[in-house]
Formats: sequence, C-alpha cells, structure tokens
Amino acid sequence: MKNNGISINTYGNKNNPSIIFVHGFVYDSAMWLKQITYLSNKYFCVAYDLRGLGNSDVGDGQYTMDSHVDDLISVITFLGLNKPILVGLSMGGYVSLRAIEREESLFSKLVLFDTRSDADTDQIKIKRAANVKQINTEGLDPFLNGFIPNCFSKKFREEHFEQFESFLLSAKRTSPIGVKGCLISMQGRSSTTQYLPGIKIPVLIFCGEHDILSPVEEMEGMAANIQTAEFVVVPDAGHISPVENHTFINKKLDKFLANN
Repeated sequence: MKNNGISINTYGNKNNPSIIFVHGFVYDSAMWLKQITYLSNKYFCVAYDLRGLGNSDVGDGQYTMDSHVDDLISVITFLGLNKPILVGLSMGGYVSLRAIEREESLFSKLVLFDTRSDADTDQIKIKRAANVKQINTEGLDPFLNGFIPNCFSKKFREEHFEQFESFLLSAKRTSPIGVKGCLISMQGRSSTTQYLPGIKIPVLIFCGEHDILSPVEEMEGMAANIQTAEFVVVPDAGHISPVENHTFINKKLDKFLANN
C-alpha cells in the first residue's frame, strides 16, 4: 500500500504490539525480511521504503532528514500505530534518532543498527558532495560499485556472493534522483548527540564487528551516552548486520522486545 507517496508493507496481526522498521541507504524495506519473518507471529511489523528509495515516490529529490521524519510519523498516523517500537539502521538510524529527539513520546522502545548520532564531519560532507557529482557525471552504477561492497563484511561477500549481488542489482534499479536526494539529506542533517543522555525509553544498539562505516568503538561511545542503552557487537557482520548475522540478532532482539 501507499500513503503520501510512501510504500508501506505490513505483516502479522494489527492487534499485536507494533514494530516499525526504517532501512538503510541505498536499500529498501526488504532488508528486514529475516527479522520480520522471525517476529511477525508476535508483533505487527511495519516496513516502509524511505522516500526516493525502493518503491516509494521519488518526487523532486529535495529531501531533508526532518522530511524523512515527517514521512515516518505520517506512516504511524496512517496505520494508527500506538507507541510502536522503532528500529533503524544506518540512514534509518539517523531518521530514528531525529524522530526520538522530536517526538520520543510516540515510541515505546528504540533499536539502532550500525549508525551514528553525530552530524557529518566536513570531510564526510565533501565526500557526499563528490558522490553526488560522480552520479551526475558517471551515472549511478559506478557509485554503487564502490559503495555497496563497504557495507558487507568480506566473509559475507565471499560466502553469500549471490545474496550480496542481489542487493547490488536491486540498488542499481533505484532512481539516481532519489539516491542523490538521500545523500544530500544525510549531508545536511543535524547532530542528535546532545539529546542522547535525555532518552528515557529502552534502547538496544547493535554494531557489526567488521563495520567500517560505523565502527564498533564509535557506536560504543554513542551507546555510553544513553543511560537506558544496551550495546551488542554482532559477530561475523559488517554494516548490514541484520542481513549478515540474522540468527544472532533475532534472538537478542526478541529477548529485548519481550522485556517490559
């Protein structure tokens, strides 16, 4: 289904507690299928595509992090979700942290994967600008060929090559306008670090042990600023840890969600 141009997928019984999943750049909501399959018998699972990615509308490509949060809140309102558990990875984590900063009372728990609370450094901003220029001059594929291998551990790429290739091929079907819009929204986002000590809801934070985009030491430092947070290192995983080691994550996630 679609609401306000956002493609939404729902799984399970709506009378159960709800979870809303926010995927990472440059993927789509399908990245959460291992978690949804595991949890949808006990939870009403909602997974939507960020604007410009997956099956959501691209529009003019003029996105901000706050407009992504507006879309998230619009999905919650449209489905009538009551204090859902919010789960976000990478860019989805940026959206989730800003949503918590704006409207923490909307949510019951927060789960973060492979993300950060700090805004982009000048060095990263310059790199994102170069990414936009590369897409404009060379097309989308060269950018993705360089970016996506960094999202997965070497072990996963070698042992699950067909699955890795499917993620790459799926990303290559994405609109370049949507990809550039997401790059610009990440480049322009504000820091949420100052809000971390004020978070009151329970928080679970995962980081792949081989994540080179959001390294363990950086995420561990972020978790230390949240009084309600539990930090978990995911073995044999890189940046897309819910895909790379879903068995380990699903058990930890299920236990966290079950605790009142």
